Formats: sequence, C-alpha cells, structure tokens
Amino acid sequence: MKAMFIYNPSSGKADAEQYKETTVNVLEGLGYEVIIKETSKQNDATIFATQACAEKVDFLLAMGGDGTINEVVNGLAEQPNRPLFSFIPLGTVNDFARALGIPLEPELAIEALKMTNTRLVDIGQIGDKYFMNIVAVGEIASRVADTTVEQKTKMGSLAYLLEGAKAVISNEEIEMTITHDKGIWKGTPMLILVALTNSVGGFEKLVNAAEVNDGKLHIYIIKQAGLASIARMGAKVLLGTLEEDTGVEVIESSNVLIESGNPLYCNVDGDEGDCTPLNIQILPKHLKMLVPQKN
Repeated sequence: MKAMFIYNPSSGKADAEQYKETTVNVLEGLGYEVIIKETSKQNDATIFATQACAEKVDFLLAMGGDGTINEVVNGLAEQPNRPLFSFIPLGTVNDFARALGIPLEPELAIEALKMTNTRLVDIGQIGDKYFMNIVAVGEIASRVADTTVEQKTKMGSLAYLLEGAKAVISNEEIEMTITHDKGIWKGTPMLILVALTNSVGGFEKLVNAAEVNDGKLHIYIIKQAGLASIARMGAKVLLGTLEEDTGVEVIESSNVLIESGNPLYCNVDGDEGDCTPLNIQILPKHLKMLVPQKN
C-alpha cells in the first residue's frame, strides 16, 4: 500500500518538522510505503493532492492549518480516483478538525491514525473552487480576510472577533439578494454565513444543526444590528442557540446564489475568496475520510 504525506513546514509556528518523523513512522507501522511532499509555496498542496490521485495512492495524509487542508481538498475534489484522506491539524482555528472529531493536539491526532474508521463527508463548491467548512460574505467577512498571519498566530479566534467588531462599528449597509432552493431573500444583512459544519472560527456550536455529511448548506443571515444585539447573539453562539435569535434568519439549501449592490469579497475557510456574485453548491458525501472512532 502507498500513502502520500503532504506537510506545510510553516504551519503551527513551524511545528510540522517536529512531528514529521513520528507521522512517517506511524504510517510505515500501518503498512504504508510513504511518499513525502513538503510545500514551499501557495497551491503546492493542491498540486501534490492531484498527483496522489493520478498515482492512485491508497491514503493521503496532510499536515497543516485550514489553508493547507483547503488546498488539498481543492486538489482532490475533481479527480475520479480520490484516495482515503485525513489530516493532522496545525493551524490557528482548525474548524474542519473540530467538526470531524480529529484531536487538535498533533501528538494525539497522529496516534489516532491507528484507531480510526471511515466516513463520507460533504464539501462545498464556490465557482471553480472548493471548501470544506465556511463561506462568509459581508463587511465583517471582508475585514476578517484582512487579518494577518501574525494576528492569527498571536491571538487565535480573538483576532477574528476584533476585526469583526470594527465592521460592526462601521455599520455599512449593502443591499444583498440570496437565491436558494425555496425562494429569494432580500435585505441589508451585516453578515451571511454559508456553513457545512458546526464549527466556525473555533466556536463549535455556532451552526449547531450542521453535520459533516447532511447534504445541506446551512445559511445564516445576520441582519443589520448594533453592538447590543451582537452581544446578545454572542451569548447564544456559546449556547448553540444562535438560530433562535430574532436578528438571525436560517435557510437550508443545496444551492445558493449571493448577489450584492456593491462588490464584496468573501472569506472562504479563513482566507480571502472571490467577489460577489457567488454561486455556491453542496457536493454530498464527496470525500472518504479517515476519522477517529467516536469513543
């Protein structure tokens, strides 16, 4: 059996090198002949993942943050021969790992490779790109996309909250239209979230109803609101009851088209994505993943 191991040496405060040897030893102990690929620039992980499909490896393991994992997913998504896939999280937030129950501590995630089962999971498509967790659209999303790597490393989820607070204060209103399976929504929302999983920005109950393979886009429309309303919503995020707030509208759909009066860049899995209009769809149970046993 063959496995490809893709790792980003700059992820997790450059901790990838520390865990590289242990990871390879575990894979070899599981009976794999290991092909090691080290990323050095943007999109390397996408190229390597596509190569893994072409070479028909049995297992693809990645090590890195959400950006690296997103690149791997983009390399796998369109290929006809997708290998079994898993990853060791080394990023700031690691939402996809949280949703799948993969340990956030690298040592535990590596050890968990010995005690796993398989699970089919959804991914999303936005234009000609793919994502595994979240698309955010609005002034907050535009500001969060500008969050620097240094801010993320030093402050974690707090960096996103601080940039989001700046957008709340600015309170710019932009007319938006959301076309979904059941109709059309129009208004001036502060933020639109299109989620595949329950974890967003490290908050594991933000989209409480979402499952990794339910075949749905979970669309949360956060309507224009002041700081007092945001504080109220923040409490409900922690309780997992955000969908009950009067300032939030929730829609489930397999496709969504988001248009805006002024062009807005979106945030995709924590990084800047394309500009509106955005056409987003779900690809149900598209990846076969190795995940820890629930016990």
